[in-house]
Amino acid sequence: MVIWAKRILEGARPGVDMFEVIKGFALAMMLVLTQLASAADDVSRDKIKGLDEQVQDIKQDVLAISTELLQLEEKLIYPSNTQVSVFVSMAADQNRRVDSVDIRVDGEDVMHHVYTHKELEALQSGGVQRIYTGNVRAGQHQLEVIVSGENFQETASHTFNKEQGPRLVEITLFESGNTINFKDR
Repeated sequence: MVIWAKRILEGARPGVDMFEVIKGFALAMMLVLTQLASAADDVSRDKIKGLDEQVQDIKQDVLAISTELLQLEEKLIYPSNTQVSVFVSMAADQNRRVDSVDIRVDGEDVMHHVYTHKELEALQSGGVQRIYTGNVRAGQHQLEVIVSGENFQETASHTFNKEQGPRLVEITLFESGNTINFKDR
């Protein structure tokens, strides 16, 4: 603007030289705006990186709190003096298909689980599933398990004694020639 005003005052022809002045001014403004945008872009990227790190930290905190809450909930709902947990595993090298497992404790249905393909693969490769956790009083209890699969259905019973502290019962499928085996822990 100053150059244009100076040329007009010096007697330059405004029609021809004014175009050059406006063109120069526009280029200068574009350079300034580009530099400002670049600086703003760098600041924005830094802020975004900082926000991403904060979000990841918050996610980790939420997961840790969630885990602690689940553990507290389990302790409240299933105190160790009344807790019984039932686990299911499968003997190695078994390709038999298990469709579902039903569990009864003292004649009461407490669990019915239908297996997905992924769960069955996990059991066949040595995985152990906690299928049931519940509360029972101290004393003797009857555990009944019904395993249904492709072309078979087997039922077995097991008596366990519940004392102080948690009680664990493992059901192993297809071990030692039996469809259902029990182990107290």
